Amino acid sequence: MIEWREEGALLRVRRHGEGSAIVEVFTRGHGLHAGVVRGGGSRRIAPLLQPGAQLDLTWKARLGEHLGNFTFEPLRSRAAQVMEDRLALAGLNAVAALLVSVLPERDPHPPLYDRTMALLDLLGESELWPLAYLHWEMALLEEMGFALDLTRCAVTGETEGLELVSPKSGRAVSRAGAGAWAAKLLPLPPVLRGEGEAGPQDIVAALGTTGWFIEHRLLPGSGDRPLPPARGRLIEAIARSG
Repeated sequence: MIEWREEGALLRVRRHGEGSAIVEVFTRGHGLHAGVVRGGGSRRIAPLLQPGAQLDLTWKARLGEHLGNFTFEPLRSRAAQVMEDRLALAGLNAVAALLVSVLPERDPHPPLYDRTMALLDLLGESELWPLAYLHWEMALLEEMGFALDLTRCAVTGETEGLELVSPKSGRAVSRAGAGAWAAKLLPLPPVLRGEGEAGPQDIVAALGTTGWFIEHRLLPGSGDRPLPPARGRLIEAIARSG
């Protein structure tokens, strides 16, 4: 019998059989991990299995490659924050959907876990959350091996006048350096470099660029899935918040 115990955040719940549920959680030491919760569909347990909930988890299986079973103790519910705030609900759904879509199962990513927990702890802070979410997407790209290098122009080496991003390299490019190729490059909103305004429309524009790399660099390695619709709903919610 194989067993481990660790704290983690619940990302997704699916009904399984008569009264059980398959849950997917994100933990610091075991990454994205699935397992069966016996009785997870019951009236007593189901209300505790809400996305975003922080759980003390114990996983057991006869062999490591088996799906295995989870037992858990609830540590913290984030339901109050998301039920009272449409932006928070959209944000939680987007984070969970992206992690489930992008992360390889059972592959630990401790820095990303820490960033994710910090982001989830900001749910309900509507003035802070959109920018924090943008930074989280950039951290997600970096953790998965596709960090954006926005410090200097990939062509000229200059640090001024950076307006574009190469979709091939993820490096910044100045308008002068881009020349005739400018139309084929992605926009580089100043907020992506920590400059200028960070209003809703600025963040939406920046998420258009990070979204391109998630869709074309991360998701093809995860079964060529499309961008989760939950992310699109979050962008709409951010745009409306302005």
